[in-house]
Amino acid sequence: MVSTVPFDDFHIEDGSPVYLQIMLFVKRGIVAGSIQNGDELPSRRVLSSLLGVNPNTVQKAYRMLEEEGLIQSHTGAKSYVVLDQAKKYRIRAELMEAHAKATIRAMRQMGISKEEALSVIDRLWES
Repeated sequence: MVSTVPFDDFHIEDGSPVYLQIMLFVKRGIVAGSIQNGDELPSRRVLSSLLGVNPNTVQKAYRMLEEEGLIQSHTGAKSYVVLDQAKKYRIRAELMEAHAKATIRAMRQMGISKEEALSVIDRLWES
């Protein structure tokens, strides 16, 4: 059963280009399992209208997702998610590493030791 990827929970945030935020939203959905192989993405015009952004912004996100092999589009046709287990694992590892690096960088800037950071992570993991 093909479903359309919902963007109801997508919120534009300051500090990062919107096309990258769209890509991250799709990738997080893939990792979470809410976006599956074969799911249909909203058309570029529909999504740009829904988000209130320029259609070229959505076009750039879709083009880059295509280049990564995560979606497949044809001129004038719908865009679909194209996944296999290897792609899911690659995206999961990529996102975990990016978020971990950002967190580590912030903690180092605050002068937090590795031991303190691991203690906080351990405590929060269980909550």
